[in-house]
Amino acid sequence: MSEPTGRETLGFQTEVRQLMQLMIHSLYSNKEIFLRELISNASDAADKLRFEAIGAPDLLKDDPELRIHLSFDSEAGTLSVTDNGIGMSRDEIIDNLGTIARSGTSEFLQQMTGDDKKDAKLIGQFGVGFYSAFIVADRVEVVTRKAGLAADATVRWESDGQGEFTIEQLQEGSRGTTVTLHLKPEEKEFLDGFRLETLIRKYSDHIAFPVLLEKDADEGKEETAVNSATALWTRPRSEITEEEYQEFYKYLSHDFTDPLIWSHNRVEGKREYTSLLFIPSAAPFDLWNRDAPKGLKLYVQRVFIMDEAEQFLPLYLRFVKGVVDSADLPLNVSRELLQQNPELDAMRAALTRRVLDMLAKLAKNDAEKYAKFWQEFGATIKEGLVEDKQNADKLMSLLRFATSQSESAKQDQSLADYLERMIDGQDKVYYLVGDSFETAKSSPHLEQLREKGLEVLLLHDKIDPWVVEHLTEFEGKQFQDVGRGQLSLPESDDKLTQDAINDEHKPLLKKIRKTLKERVETVNVSQRLVDSPACVVTSEQDLGPQLRRMLEASGQALPEAKPVLEINVDHPLVMRLSAETDDSRFGDLSRIVLDHALLAEGGQLDNPADYVRRINQYLLDVETSA
Repeated sequence: MSEPTGRETLGFQTEVRQLMQLMIHSLYSNKEIFLRELISNASDAADKLRFEAIGAPDLLKDDPELRIHLSFDSEAGTLSVTDNGIGMSRDEIIDNLGTIARSGTSEFLQQMTGDDKKDAKLIGQFGVGFYSAFIVADRVEVVTRKAGLAADATVRWESDGQGEFTIEQLQEGSRGTTVTLHLKPEEKEFLDGFRLETLIRKYSDHIAFPVLLEKDADEGKEETAVNSATALWTRPRSEITEEEYQEFYKYLSHDFTDPLIWSHNRVEGKREYTSLLFIPSAAPFDLWNRDAPKGLKLYVQRVFIMDEAEQFLPLYLRFVKGVVDSADLPLNVSRELLQQNPELDAMRAALTRRVLDMLAKLAKNDAEKYAKFWQEFGATIKEGLVEDKQNADKLMSLLRFATSQSESAKQDQSLADYLERMIDGQDKVYYLVGDSFETAKSSPHLEQLREKGLEVLLLHDKIDPWVVEHLTEFEGKQFQDVGRGQLSLPESDDKLTQDAINDEHKPLLKKIRKTLKERVETVNVSQRLVDSPACVVTSEQDLGPQLRRMLEASGQALPEAKPVLEINVDHPLVMRLSAETDDSRFGDLSRIVLDHALLAEGGQLDNPADYVRRINQYLLDVETSA
């Protein structure tokens, strides 16, 4: 090989340096995964070249048999992984190996705790890729030439992972990429042919290209194919072990935890395709970045087309990993063609149903696993109620809630569970939205329902204020927000209308309404309070208080809306208010009652200082009268 030219030293992106240090120190117990990651990258490079060659066959002309090659040198202490795939140009190797072009990297790094075990799990959710080489190597060298470029466009990249890398141009080299690891002295176990062969079979047997291992033989070096070189999803399910599915998921997702559940299915008939879908055990760190890369890996007739084909599943199922291999789509399909392809809608609908059915089966057969799923991904399933009307019934059956009978915030009660516990005469599913489980459970709105033995769903996820707008009915039972409008409880013979109840306390209500007219829509005698003096209720036409606060916090201008104040006329504080003859003290006490009602439902006061002044004065008046 000719002498290199243009040697240049560059610095890693800050996030790369941090990530490498974290991996080196956190993944020591999973260090062998570096080989899976490097072979996976080599397989992706071969896949991409095969796809590019559909439109440009000359790219494969000089070396048409795509493969991956492993070799090691015990004396030099090196291990090399070579592919004859797409390769990289000088700019691409700087972009791919010097930076992490991935959204949410900073947020990921901020979540690091310093606990090796917890951090290792988080890194697994992020994906480790090429940088995992530094777990076992103190120096890594990459030689690469992009397909279609001349031999003198070969580039060598080298680094010890400490903060800088060098890059230089070579005058000759083969198409593809060779990654050479200069192993640390304590990692010489990876210079053993049997050990490498075992790891290839364990992690990379499903790779669709031959993985060739060069080993010492009696007459020199001998090269043998180690893997089966058959795409796993093309094999019959009966021939695939659970361990093989798990390892394929790890290859696909770059996660190193086992998936929670998977579904392998082949569709034949009008349209033909195979799907292999996985539900991860833990949410990725960027789950809530709706713009982050997502989607299934798309193949057409076993030829790789694209990563993250997001058109096959709705956005709320963005956590699903997997492969779809179609026999009907054109080989040169693009993202634009996918958006316009009429077959896609049918495939998308079928794959969505398959995921939802897979989750329903999990919920039915393994409550513990489903509880784990809900803890990680439940909030995204709630997104589906807003976005996917067609599957509303399936989604409703998957929902889980905490209720007024729950001891903790754990969401483990289904709507079917709730219906089984409904009391005689109950024809509504009652719910309450709160800023937290504790706020909702201690809300005054629950007092009358609790006394009557009525269970209430407590919704406290950030997404819930949007979700409740789409909770209409379940199995014929209407939903009712107990913090909104007039509360409809199971009928009783002596039930009075709101107007009739108000008429009994007309003078008191008139006086409070006049005092608080700038802050409340009206004042009613409450039919929902037992122990508290008052509560505030949202009218049926207005936004809920949680949703209003969230929208206002985001800078949205909203029309003014006043709550309804409901008072408990049997409470000592309201009875004292009724007996108050001094207009000033009546006004202060009325405002205190309203402020306490607002605070009880998680609201904020417009003028806290004024509230403190009134409370101080009230306490002084009580002490004086005593």
